[in-house]
Amino acid sequence: MFELSHSPIAINERQAALQSEAAGGFVSFEGRVRNVNEKRTVTSLEYDSFGPLAEKEGHRVVKEAHEKFPIIAASCVHRTGHLQIGEIAVWVGVISQHRGPAFEACRYIIDEIKTRLPIWKKEHYREGDSGWINCEQPESSPES
Repeated sequence: MFELSHSPIAINERQAALQSEAAGGFVSFEGRVRNVNEKRTVTSLEYDSFGPLAEKEGHRVVKEAHEKFPIIAASCVHRTGHLQIGEIAVWVGVISQHRGPAFEACRYIIDEIKTRLPIWKKEHYREGDSGWINCEQPESSPES
């Protein structure tokens, strides 16, 4: 399951939806808005997307994770709109019988979401903003 959300992500509800007696492993990732990027003070972030295409591609990414890894269930939600420091911008949760596939699938989902979805961000700094940029991070980036 993939979803775009303009509202804050309800982590407890997302985790509760990923329950199975067969699951021995649960892995989640929370991408949060941080206060510094490239030595510049960040005051907030904005995310925008081409919703229909982002949702279609997001569902495809989660489906691929099911095909590539022996997982039981996976879920991902990405925020849109204006976010403050500390807010969760993206959340991924995966359950599987064992921890290894859950970790691998979680990493796969976040990496693919960052590079394939039409989602843009604008970082607001004390001295201005970045303008709209694609969220993609190169594989060699220390942030990946």
